[in-house]
Amino acid sequence: MDVDKAIALITAAGIELTDRRRTPADKAWRLSFSNGAIVEVLDTGKLSTSGKGIDAVEHALGLPAKKKPAKAAKASAQRGKAKS
Repeated sequence: MDVDKAIALITAAGIELTDRRRTPADKAWRLSFSNGAIVEVLDTGKLSTSGKGIDAVEHALGLPAKKKPAKAAKASAQRGKAKS
């Protein structure tokens, strides 16, 4: 995916672009968004997401939801049992 398409899809979902710059190695665009998400669009077209708001950004980009690591999922399940 190219950087302009990624920006268009994410901003169409109502998430504001706050910063756009080249990575230090000059091999990708690093995009920052108002919800805390960061997207790197490599010159090869590959995407990388990180930050607080990645769920909404990945949904806007049509990416499959990431699975929670087993350790985090187990801790979450244990917290749910403790409340019962």
